[in-house]
Amino acid sequence: MTTLLFKPVLAGLLAAGFLAAPLVQAADIKPRLIRFGYGLAEDSNQGRAVKVFADEVTKRSGGKLKVKGFASATLGNDVQMQNALIGGAQEMMVGSTATLVGVEKDFGVYDLPFLFSNEQEADKVLDGAFGQSLLTRLPAKGMVGLAYWENGFRNVTNTKRPITRFEDFQGIKLRVMQNPVYIEMFNSFGANAVPLAFAELFTALETRAVDGQENPVNTIQSSKFYEVQKYLSITKHVYSPWVVTVSKKWWDGLSRDEQKILQDAAVVSRAFERKDTRAEAMRSVSFLTQQGMQINKVSDAELKRMRDKAKPAFDRFAANGGGEVLKALQGALAQAR
Repeated sequence: MTTLLFKPVLAGLLAAGFLAAPLVQAADIKPRLIRFGYGLAEDSNQGRAVKVFADEVTKRSGGKLKVKGFASATLGNDVQMQNALIGGAQEMMVGSTATLVGVEKDFGVYDLPFLFSNEQEADKVLDGAFGQSLLTRLPAKGMVGLAYWENGFRNVTNTKRPITRFEDFQGIKLRVMQNPVYIEMFNSFGANAVPLAFAELFTALETRAVDGQENPVNTIQSSKFYEVQKYLSITKHVYSPWVVTVSKKWWDGLSRDEQKILQDAAVVSRAFERKDTRAEAMRSVSFLTQQGMQINKVSDAELKRMRDKAKPAFDRFAANGGGEVLKALQGALAQAR
C-alpha cells in the first residue's frame, strides 16, 4: 500500500518541480562567478535583459552559477571588453556587431544602410542559417557567440537642425561608432563623422565636441541624450544587433552541462530582450517629446534619396572582400521576405 501511494506522490513532486534541485545537483556544475559587462545603464533594456539572463542561469544551475552584471561600461568599452574576453580576463559581455568587425570583418555586413525593412525580417535572418553562420566564426577568434539581442533601428539626434534630407547633414559633427562603414556613410551625406567610443559620447555631446549622434530611441532615452540634444530625426538608417558573447578560453573550461545552461539562458533572455526593447521603443518617442526634443520623421522619398546616396557603401564593402557574405545576406533577406 505504501509503495502504491508513493508512486503518484513522487510523480506529482516531479511534475511540480520539487525534486528539481537533486537533479541539478547531479549535473556537472561547479560554483562560478560570471562577470557580464555591458555598455548601457543598469535600468536600460540591456540591463533588464542581463538580469533576466542572470536569474535564468541561477535557476537552471541550482544557484551554483552566479552572474554579476557590470553596467555603464565599468569593465571597459565594447572593444576593451572584447579584448578581455579573448584574453580570458572576463567571462561575458553583450555588445554591438559593429565593434565585432575588429574581430571578424564579415560582421560589418550588418552595418550596411537600409538593409532590413522591419524587426521581424531581422529576427528571421539573425536566428536563421545566415546569422548563426557568422557566430560560428567567433570561436577561432577567441569568443563564443550565444545569441543576438536587439539594439534596434538607429536614428539621428543633433543640436543644429532637424534632418529632413541628406543635405541637412552638411557641417554637422556626428559621432559614429568606430566602424568604417558608418564613417563612410555619414561622410557621403555631408556630415563630419567622428568615431568615438560610446562611453565618451555623453561628455562629447555636453561639451559640444560633437553636434550629434545616432542610436536607437531606447538608447537615446536610457543614456539621457535628450538633456544635451534638441532634434531627433527618425531615419531608421541601420538596424543594429547586439551579440551576447563568452570568452572562448573560459568556455572551454566549462562542462557540457554548464555550457547548455548558458546557451539556454541566452535564448530565454533573447526573447525577453526583443519584446522589451520593442515595447520600450514605442514609449520612448513619447517620453522624448515630453522632455522637449523636437522629433520629425524623414519622408519615404527622402529616405530613398539617402538609400541611393549610400549605395556605394555596398560596392566598396563587396570590393574589400565582403562580396560573398553580402550575397549570402541578400539571399537570406529574399527568403525572409
